[in-house]
Amino acid sequence: MEPDRRIVDSLHEETMLLNRLVDDLQELSLAEAGQLRLERQPMALADVADRAVEAVRPRAATKGVALRVELPKDLPLVNVDPRRIGQVLRNLLDNGLTHTGPGGEIGIAARASGQWVEVSVRDTGTGIAAEDLPYVFERFYRADRSRSRATGGAGLGLAISKQLVEAHGGRVEVESEVGRGTEFTFTVPLSHREALPVEEDRD
Repeated sequence: MEPDRRIVDSLHEETMLLNRLVDDLQELSLAEAGQLRLERQPMALADVADRAVEAVRPRAATKGVALRVELPKDLPLVNVDPRRIGQVLRNLLDNGLTHTGPGGEIGIAARASGQWVEVSVRDTGTGIAAEDLPYVFERFYRADRSRSRATGGAGLGLAISKQLVEAHGGRVEVESEVGRGTEFTFTVPLSHREALPVEEDRD
């Protein structure tokens, strides 16, 4: 008697999800312990961003969500591990796609400030409630508790992203408003020590 194909497919999917969960937990543990190896090199952020966008473009097309990359042409090179920062961007884009419906938009922008480049990923999705914002970078935390692990991920993507950014010496922040969308901002170091003027926040 042959097993039901749907059962086999379901078991395979569950196995893949568990394997990914184990890999994510191992990576997060290494990052938290400061043992994650970074292979830094001078990089154009646009190259990293373009690859991240292409990785999620099929999902965005399926959902009817527009993806935009708006980076200054004169943006200085950054000193990063391109695989790890690409992972951060993919995690943030995936998070945006999870919470943004058809007709929405997700954009990547950046600016140089001092010895850092500030990168933002903004979506026009459902937003995050104020009471949930302090916890979004905690492992296994989901602001939308109606999502299962299969549909909403394991709740590790943002925690891993925070650790990867901090491993580069940067910081990550989030601002959000329910019904209007969410913006994640993180910093990565320039590839040289020449400081640029620090721009003051504009009202």
